Amino acid sequence: MPCSFGAHRFAMFQLGCLGALLMGTVCARAALPQQDDPSSQKRIPRQMALKTAVLDGMVRDQAELAASRGIGGATITIRNLASGEMRQASTDAEGVFRLLNVPPGRYELRVEAPGYEGFEKPEIVLAVNELVTLEIALKAGVSVLGETSRLPRQPELGAPLPSEQAPPLTPYRELRRRLDTDPNYVENPAPETLPPASEVFAEMPDRWNVTMPDWKRYGRKGEYPYVKGRWWDPFNRNRLKGDVPVWPSLLGQQTFLNLTATSETFFDARRLPTPSDVSSARPGSAEFFGKGEQAFLDQTFRFSFDLFHGDTSFRPVDWRVRVTPEISVNYLAARELGVVSPDVRAGTTRLDSHLGLQEAFVEYKLHDLSVNYDFVSVRAGIQQFTSDFRGFLFVEDQPGVRIFGNLHANRWEYNLAYFYLVEKNTNSGLNTLNRRRQQVVVANLYRQDSFRPGYAAQFSVHYNKDDASTHFDDNGFLVRPAPIGAVRPHSVRAAYLGWTGQGHIGRLNLSHAFYQAVGSDSMNPIAGRSVTINAQMAAAEVSVDKDWKRFKASLFYASGDANPRDSRARGFDAIEDLPAFAGGIFSLWNREGIRLTGSGVQLTSPNSLLPSLRSSKDEGQANFVNPGILIVNIGADFDVTPKLKSVWNVNYLRFERTEALELLLFQRPIRHSIGFDYSAGLQYRPPLTENITITGGASALAPGAGFRDIYTGKTLFSLFGVVRFQF
Repeated sequence: MPCSFGAHRFAMFQLGCLGALLMGTVCARAALPQQDDPSSQKRIPRQMALKTAVLDGMVRDQAELAASRGIGGATITIRNLASGEMRQASTDAEGVFRLLNVPPGRYELRVEAPGYEGFEKPEIVLAVNELVTLEIALKAGVSVLGETSRLPRQPELGAPLPSEQAPPLTPYRELRRRLDTDPNYVENPAPETLPPASEVFAEMPDRWNVTMPDWKRYGRKGEYPYVKGRWWDPFNRNRLKGDVPVWPSLLGQQTFLNLTATSETFFDARRLPTPSDVSSARPGSAEFFGKGEQAFLDQTFRFSFDLFHGDTSFRPVDWRVRVTPEISVNYLAARELGVVSPDVRAGTTRLDSHLGLQEAFVEYKLHDLSVNYDFVSVRAGIQQFTSDFRGFLFVEDQPGVRIFGNLHANRWEYNLAYFYLVEKNTNSGLNTLNRRRQQVVVANLYRQDSFRPGYAAQFSVHYNKDDASTHFDDNGFLVRPAPIGAVRPHSVRAAYLGWTGQGHIGRLNLSHAFYQAVGSDSMNPIAGRSVTINAQMAAAEVSVDKDWKRFKASLFYASGDANPRDSRARGFDAIEDLPAFAGGIFSLWNREGIRLTGSGVQLTSPNSLLPSLRSSKDEGQANFVNPGILIVNIGADFDVTPKLKSVWNVNYLRFERTEALELLLFQRPIRHSIGFDYSAGLQYRPPLTENITITGGASALAPGAGFRDIYTGKTLFSLFGVVRFQF
């Protein structure tokens, strides 16, 4: 390309300045006092400068606005055209490279850098005692141009000022000069040094109290970064929510306090089968079934104080102390006598309150097992525990000791737990301070990516030791032993072997469970004799996600007893279940407790799928002489918006066996069909977090032939709502 003589002199002047800068840098480094560095004693002597050549220079970005920016990490390769020998060098962070002691000759030059177009020069001649300084400009590729952080110039600013414009770099320039003017450039090249730490790092003695600048960019309210925390604000940095150390001067920089306060309001309006309890107060009432409408309101306040030592991140805590009291105030209104109390003089309403201690434990990490946060810890005291994925067998807040941890980067998880149960308050379900003669031992093992990636399997062993005792609930009803058949205190010994799993196989979501129960009952009240236990439970759910919709189908089976008078109990019962399955809390059959009219037991307990014929799930004993059940479910979940979720389910319910019911009710035949359970519900989270949640649902049970044999043909219904606030 033709150019003027003045422009050519200016370009040569620039290149000369670059060479002088490189030479001056090396000379200045060489003039510094040399330290006694052991590595310098081992340096291999180089060739004499007069017999070799040196190639150095800088690789820059060719873009106009980045004319002074060097490209770090570029690779410079030269190949001797005569011998084929190749040599390479890489640029430093400033884009500078050096190739020392290069034999003279003709070379091919190639320069490459990630995100830039390559540069090639077919031939460059290096002579003896010659220092060749190059300046090479690379053109950025699409990937780099797309990542540039410089914003485009706004049109209203007009054309850039002359001082803002930088002339484009020539792709290639070189400067040649004699090397013997500075032999030290080759004989003693100074290594590159890192800048002082004070120029790179800023010392922060207290990383928890780094001052953030005020954010007033837009001049109006909104969600912005650097919001200053307040003690009542759980969404931003808060000392009471474990975001900063609670008391650094006394407890150190790694001790935190997480305070959680929860208010939950639960309301339930329902119609259930209810006996009339004929009395002189209502001489014209029906002889057997009365008005089954009921209303229940429960207001709870839960406070959790969690003091722990750790990093508030992925690493398990070193130790933890947690205390969680809970208060319940509840009210029940019925339309028949004998519902709120066995004493009809108590009327049809009941107001009750209770304070329970739901958590009070100490946790300590025994040992770190690997750098992948594998650990083993122990926890002692009142603690929450769910023994499987869906809550089929044991879900409780009870005193106990638990050893737990993981292995192989959390591929394996394990629990070994022992619980000594306390009695429950009847109307709230909260803990009391009275010990119950029941002990539970649980050992389970989880493995992620079992059999195939995305599927987690759990294998478990449960043991329930429930000793003989007599107990009346807080309303005056006898619950232990069950007031039916042979009313005599008895002991239950039951072991459960289980395999559960949850995950996905491709697009298909899968959840399943199987339990085998074995053991003995010293005096089953329905059988009227001691029995051995051999019962099974199985459940499976498959679902498919399609955008914001999930379609699912599930099956639940619990074995029933075909001969309630023999010595073998084949009806399955859990220890203390809380299943999130087949509609969960939205299902009427799952949520409501339906009493077996004319007896002192329940056909099904609240928050259970099992028709276990127990007097009470919380305070009674497991009963393995029961009808069992088969549930077929289809449903769909719709994420209508990120804040609103809709849940729809239809369950078909059927007794597996009816002989135990026929024996208790002195009625034959009782058919198997329970009916269809229809439910719909909504879950709403206004702030897109769990701090405020509103849940509501409606469900109805259309009785089948078997249910009509026991009760009536009236449709049962339930409407419920839960409003939950959490700090």
